Amino acid sequence: MKSGWHLVRAAAVAAALCAAAAAHAQGERVPADRQQIELSFAPVVKRVAPAVVNVYATERVQIRSPFEGDPFFERFFGSNDPFGRGRERSRQALGSGVVVGPDGLIVTNHHVIDNATEVKVSSADGREFPAEILLSDERTDLAVLRAEGAGDSFPVLAFADSDALEVGDLVLAIGNPFGVGQTVTSGIVSAVARTEIGISDMSFFIQTDAAINPGNSGGALVDMKGRVVGINTAIFSRSGGSLGIGFAIPSNMVKTVVAQALAGGKEVVRPWVGAVYQTVTPDIARSLDLDRARGALVTRVEKDSPAAGAGLKVGDLVTAVDGREVANAGALEYRLAITKLDSDVTFTIVRDGEERAVKVHLARPPESGPPVEIGGRGPLSGAKVADLSPALAERLRILPGTEGVAVVEVEPGSAAARLGLEPGDVVVQAQGNAVSRAADLKAISEIPSRIWRLSVDRHGHVSNLMIGG
Repeated sequence: MKSGWHLVRAAAVAAALCAAAAAHAQGERVPADRQQIELSFAPVVKRVAPAVVNVYATERVQIRSPFEGDPFFERFFGSNDPFGRGRERSRQALGSGVVVGPDGLIVTNHHVIDNATEVKVSSADGREFPAEILLSDERTDLAVLRAEGAGDSFPVLAFADSDALEVGDLVLAIGNPFGVGQTVTSGIVSAVARTEIGISDMSFFIQTDAAINPGNSGGALVDMKGRVVGINTAIFSRSGGSLGIGFAIPSNMVKTVVAQALAGGKEVVRPWVGAVYQTVTPDIARSLDLDRARGALVTRVEKDSPAAGAGLKVGDLVTAVDGREVANAGALEYRLAITKLDSDVTFTIVRDGEERAVKVHLARPPESGPPVEIGGRGPLSGAKVADLSPALAERLRILPGTEGVAVVEVEPGSAAARLGLEPGDVVVQAQGNAVSRAADLKAISEIPSRIWRLSVDRHGHVSNLMIGG
């Protein structure tokens, strides 16, 4: 029995020696001396931390009375609510930001400052500055601020090329979680090019296991050279705290938004191709005789669009843009979004089983004419509508390929508001007539009628309405 134990122990020692030799051959080894044990992220943090700020956003909200509109209540109290409702109060949001320009230019998340009436930023050394919102974009969840009166007092972080990131790279996340103060966490890049996870419309994220918590939003994800590789934006959590699955917006997208803010843009303008794409599912891949599900399938090509001019056709499979593989429709949209307007890109496509290259121009999306206001006594009275264009569809987040007349504004208390119309709705038909021009819809809507028939598209769902006059 004793000799058997020696054999087992000898085999274990031999296996351990073999594993150690293999690890050494691959460059993996344990610390050789005390200096290696004491290696630290501190030098990177000292360079980076002063350029990460806290962002405080204040929103004025109306406290609604539960008795509002009650005739009995209003008879005795009028507009004065004894319960303190009907007055304004402040609501604050806390997040983080990254200084990326010498004149106090700061990047944060759109959701941190959304609807804010006042924004302030405070530095790690305790200084506080009011901030102006230069640009805020819901689709990318990014906002660009400028700290007023800061001058060149902040250190600035440079951007890295997020496309060069690899799974396993070390990263640091810096922000102000839960308002406890500036905090640094470390981890690795867990995945790149995460899409279709429902955080924002422009979904293409870096995933990291560096702890990210509420308050970290808008903070920096940096590499070991102290460069920004992403802006922390969301976590996957069942408790509200970090579970080791955090997401950051890639720096290449951030650079695009910052460039448009510096050019004076108040909103992000994305290149227009004039094509609609669908992610390839395993079933579609089998029908196309593909070895795996990959790429974006062209399902629609707009007339007189850059895609049509390039010869792109329905059924083409886009597999790469300028040599970079696209795994799905979201990845394709991201590649286009980070490319400069009025430039050309090369699509690698598969058509009839053959791979070919197609050069596509990325144009500025065409704008609509000015909106028109609908009057009269019909159900659309009080709505402002406009011809549907690529730029307007982008702005109102109307699904590509939708046809009709877009609602751009609804006057509170109007007939259109009572009907429930919202900006972004698309009127497809009015009184049995298909409509594509705002002027035509206005003319139809202002003809008196006892019965109104409308078809309205909202996010791809069409409602057929019949309203008594």
